[in-house]
Amino acid sequence: MCKKIFSKGKTKTLYCTEHVDFLIMKFRDDISSKNGKNCSSIKQKGDVNNQLNYFIMNYLSKNDIPVHVIKLINKNQVLVKKLTMFPIEFVIRNRVAGSLSKRLHLEEGNIIKPQIFELFLKNDKKNDPMINESYCEAFGWISKQHLEKIYILLKNINNILIKLFSKVQLILVDFKLEFGLFKNNLTLGDEISLDCMRIWDKKTLKKMDKDRFRKNLNNIIESYKEVNQRLGIYDF
Repeated sequence: MCKKIFSKGKTKTLYCTEHVDFLIMKFRDDISSKNGKNCSSIKQKGDVNNQLNYFIMNYLSKNDIPVHVIKLINKNQVLVKKLTMFPIEFVIRNRVAGSLSKRLHLEEGNIIKPQIFELFLKNDKKNDPMINESYCEAFGWISKQHLEKIYILLKNINNILIKLFSKVQLILVDFKLEFGLFKNNLTLGDEISLDCMRIWDKKTLKKMDKDRFRKNLNNIIESYKEVNQRLGIYDF
């Protein structure tokens, strides 16, 4: 397969393949916060995130969610469809945490009913500013029709993942998703891993995700591995 770099982000690298419609996504051991201002590396993190991402994407696909993941290549690489991505980050919040807690001075952990859906412009240099539907329409970032379809997908994905994690005594606090088009078909892209989700233990409320890095807590990779293991993923 071709090893030419298609694009490189803070924690993943996309490589071209011999087929113009497919890319190889490699999960690196890098970890970052504050839009890349705080960076480090954790051994095996790429393996753990890649396999969790593959597991969840495959699970969603079986539940009729269109995803870009095609197949697992090895421990830290996966074959994906080449999408034309929307420059929007979609955040779903089931409990108060992170920036929502800081922004509105709300107590962390409070259950949100109904869930909150937020939109952010994907732009690290501008610190991913919060936007709304009128911004999208005014600046042509995404059509109203695609946005309406994405909201339906977001609700379905949220319900599916809440049940999945609840079965293994985990709470899905919030998560970020990105979408794009593959041959004009709306498709879930990027990743679903502990780098873009908040997951807490149901009994202790222990943070099991990247907040351990953000808040300078210990046992980061151990917590990542534990989430995988609860879901039945053991091959690191």
